[in-house]
Amino acid sequence: MLHSLHVKNLALIDETEVVFQEGLNILTGETGAGKSIIIGSINLALGAKADKEMIRTGAEYALVELVFTVDRPDQAEAIRALDLPVEDGQVILQRRIMPGRNVCRVCGETVTAKQLKQLAGILIDIHGQHEHQSLLQAAKQLEIVDAYAGPELAARKEELRDVYRQYKDAAAELSDSGADEETRKREISLLEFEVREIEEAGLTEGEDEEAERIYRKLTNAQKIREAALAAHALCGYEGDGAGSGIGRALREIRAAAAYDETLAGLAKQLEEIDDLLNDYNREMADYLSGLEFDAELLDRTEQRLNLLNHLKSKYGGTISGILAYRSQAEKTLEKYRNYDAYRMELAKRADTLKKKALALCAVLSDIRRQSARTLAQEMRKALEDLNFENVQFEIQTASGEENMSADGYDRITILISTNTGEQPKELSQVASGGELSRIMLALKTVLADKDEIETLIFDEIDTGISGRTAWKVSEKMGILGRAHQVICITHLPQIASMADTHFCIEKSVENGRAVTNIRVLNEEESTEEVARLLGGETVTENVRNNAKEMKDLARNTKQY
Repeated sequence: MLHSLHVKNLALIDETEVVFQEGLNILTGETGAGKSIIIGSINLALGAKADKEMIRTGAEYALVELVFTVDRPDQAEAIRALDLPVEDGQVILQRRIMPGRNVCRVCGETVTAKQLKQLAGILIDIHGQHEHQSLLQAAKQLEIVDAYAGPELAARKEELRDVYRQYKDAAAELSDSGADEETRKREISLLEFEVREIEEAGLTEGEDEEAERIYRKLTNAQKIREAALAAHALCGYEGDGAGSGIGRALREIRAAAAYDETLAGLAKQLEEIDDLLNDYNREMADYLSGLEFDAELLDRTEQRLNLLNHLKSKYGGTISGILAYRSQAEKTLEKYRNYDAYRMELAKRADTLKKKALALCAVLSDIRRQSARTLAQEMRKALEDLNFENVQFEIQTASGEENMSADGYDRITILISTNTGEQPKELSQVASGGELSRIMLALKTVLADKDEIETLIFDEIDTGISGRTAWKVSEKMGILGRAHQVICITHLPQIASMADTHFCIEKSVENGRAVTNIRVLNEEESTEEVARLLGGETVTENVRNNAKEMKDLARNTKQY
């Protein structure tokens, strides 16, 4: 669940922190107080688009931080599957918005906005003011039925997506393979030349590195010889070489050791150094005696390197790449030499995959039809609970092979009639904004038991409703809050009275600037806020009594 929200320097917010609770969290406030900023800040932390205009005037950056408590092992595992951390049962999301760039972090690790959006899909479900309009889209209606169908359909759909991708690849290859005879002859000629060129080179893995080493040594032979001679002279036993100096030092120490046996240990160390230097000088002398410049070897090495680099530029940047190219070219040659058989095999494979995909589409369709029937029944009851009297709610499933895609070949259409005697029609032809809002709430409620997301946010889902209908929506929100953490922005007293935790969003003037703050209300303050929502400009005692009665009714309702 969402434990807390911390916002700093965002729009009208200077700095504020909100600690949310389990159950139904209600946010109310005057129009223009900044209610949308609170939900907007949560969206920002979860990867929504941000720009520098959001930064509070005079501030260098804006900061939003969310702290989620993750109790369920499956949820934690899903987060780790995204290669994101969970620390001590918590996930901390932080987004710093600065002019020109944004920095997103999860538990201190920098992540992309895309990763934040993926994480959001696991942790939270946000229903905005205009999201109910998405119900009018065919894709959204299909998504709803699939969500209700659950894991069985999800597993089959994943299988279909894999098969469908293979089918589309095979069909595309078949379409692209329709080359004429003349084109195939040209391709065969070119491929035969390329394969022959690579084979004649007789390539060996790693030989380019060895050739480069030999070439480097041969082209720098003079520098190597001069350096080796100088090093040999400096460490030798002639003139001022190190060997001569160590020899003299060793004689002196040995002579002095006759008077002080302590020097015997030092003499022993010097003897070891002298032995090592002797070994070095012998090996260096052997190296110098074998050092010679082979012009013929240099020429052969240079020619080989030129050939290797030429092949690399044509077929791949490495020996492995060249050999892989030859292998692929040989397969393509085989295909062109047996072209008719190749196309027949490809057509057969595409046909087999298509039949397999269609069979999976049929399975998906059966699951969807059954789920659609059950979902429609549950939706009718949920809508009746939301004051839709005599409502008819149907979900039609139309199937057609010509519509096959990675999601199947079904088209889902939701039909509804909210008036007695009227035939059900598509949502776009019947439902008003307020009705769509209630239909979405009904869907959220029906899907709640199947939804693994613990935190649900509703931003003014009460648009276009009032009176008895508002109370029905309030009851439904209370039910939803039993199984989920619900955060809801509302302007209706009926919904506000149902709050388990009530927050008030207020705008004030501090130091000559408008500032938005949010605070949790106690029982008395909550009653006063419900009275404000009920009343007009002046809150009378009668209005306060109505507010108390409404809260008592809500409290009794939640006990059942």
